[in-house]
Amino acid sequence: MAMTYSEKVRDHFANPRNVGTIEDANGVGEVGNAVCGDIMKMYLKINDDGIIEDVKFNTFGCGAAIATSSMATEMIKGKSIEEAAQLTNKAVVEALDGLPPVKVHCSVLAEEAVQAALEDYRRRKAQTEDKAGAEEKK
Repeated sequence: MAMTYSEKVRDHFANPRNVGTIEDANGVGEVGNAVCGDIMKMYLKINDDGIIEDVKFNTFGCGAAIATSSMATEMIKGKSIEEAAQLTNKAVVEALDGLPPVKVHCSVLAEEAVQAALEDYRRRKAQTEDKAGAEEKK
């Protein structure tokens, strides 16, 4: 049974957007799927206003994994943390004009990578604020 991918999936696989790393990222999330072996790493550069100025990803996986990572980064770039946190795998799949059912788990991975990077950002920010608070008390 041949899988048919939408034109958008093929485009994002052949020409993925936002591939790479961000050296001074302030949110990094890495997730993997033990079943298929896909690994996604998402890098966020979030400014002081809570806007995602830049986002990059590295994905080791199949075409659908790369396409969903690429689309997810496009969907959250320039958005607020709150907006990015609302990203669902369903929205990613819809933006790509669908995925074969056996590949939907790739979009879940993309959603989880975004959430993991946001979580990392929140954790780092809390640590910085704790340090700043401790400094003020001295």
